[in-house]
Order: sequence, then structure tokens, then C-alpha cells
Amino acid sequence: MTETDPMLPTEQGKPDPNDSAIEDLVACPTCDALYRLPNIPIGSRARCLRCHTVLTAPREGAMTRIAMLAGTSAILMIAAVFFPFLELTAAGMVQRSSVLDVVLVFADGPFVGLAVAVAALIVVLPLARFLSLIYVLAPMGLGWRPAPYAIAVFRMAERIRPWSMAEIFIVGVAVALIKVAGLASLSLGPAFWAFVALVLITAVKDNFMCRLTIWKTLEHRSQ
Repeated sequence: MTETDPMLPTEQGKPDPNDSAIEDLVACPTCDALYRLPNIPIGSRARCLRCHTVLTAPREGAMTRIAMLAGTSAILMIAAVFFPFLELTAAGMVQRSSVLDVVLVFADGPFVGLAVAVAALIVVLPLARFLSLIYVLAPMGLGWRPAPYAIAVFRMAERIRPWSMAEIFIVGVAVALIKVAGLASLSLGPAFWAFVALVLITAVKDNFMCRLTIWKTLEHRSQ
């Protein structure tokens, strides 16, 4: 993959107020330096000259791959909610529970707020983001025009991204299992491994995603 140097609009990285193409400027997501990017070839990437953050890295077939990975993540999320997550054995008693069971237990009583938070941050928001990416990217990956309201849907998917905490949930569960292991016999259910696979697939998906390329494609094909 080749590297391409972006072009600064001015020496200080600030736009000229009289520049009629000010809407074409791109801000670095890390240091806010402004650039006017040239046409980046497929397989190349443009980095910020100040902090070396990748600004854009278009890849051949990336939208199709992202949509397929998002679909796989959605299926894994549904499985992770309903399948057994953990089995505890202590004093001859066996207790199996799923993520749905945990939400329903906290939903009745003073911890209803915790139940809503668990359901929203671990299940609803990640699933909504996966479905949003499929809705936005699948038609464009096939070479079609964007779906209706695709720009608004992708904007929503980007806004809820920091609140999709399936990865944080797995880290918290791993820490809790270490502390509980001495008190009971633990057996990990299929939902646990579904969550692990979901986290790995999400990391691969985010590695493929070039948000600037998606925005440009949405704007170009929506005209």
C-alpha cells in the first residue's frame, strides 16, 4: 500500500476565507489540521503531515466486506443474547444464565435503570450500528445508489459508535470470572464465544472502514 502526502490549503493549515472550495477541506480527526486531499488511488493512503494519522485509505471492495462483516456481527449478537452465556456449579447446584436473563432479572425492582443500560449499551446500540452499516453500505457495495436517508443513517451509526460497548463488556466479564473462579466451577457457554468472535470481527471491520471514502461516495451517488 503506497503513501500519499495530502496537500495543505495554507502554510498554517488554515483555510482561506475567500476560497470557494472551502467545503472540500478535510480535518484530521486527531489534531484538526486542515487539508485539501487529491484523488487518492485505490490501495493508497493519505496521512496527516503533523501527527501521521491516516486520513483516508480507500480499498477495493471494502464496502462489500464491511457490510458482510456487519451482517456476521449482527447474527453473532442475536446468538449471544439468547444462548447460555455462563454456567456456575457450586454445592451441587447448577445455574445457567444468558444476557437476556440478566437483563430480565434487573428489570424487576430498583435496578431497572441498570437493566436498561445493559440492554442498550451491550445489545441494542451495537446491533443498531451493525444494521445501519448494512443498510448504508450494502447497496453501494453492489454499485447501486444509496438507500433512502442513507446519509442520516450513517451519521447516526457514527454517533452511537462510542456507546457500543460490547468490547468493554467482554473485558469486564473476563475480570469478573477471574474473581469468581475460586468460589464456583465455571463453564463458558456458546454466547461467551459468540461475544469474543463479535469483538474480533468488529475490530477487522473497523480496520477496513475508511469513513472519508464512505462520506464522499454517499455524497457523490446521492446527487
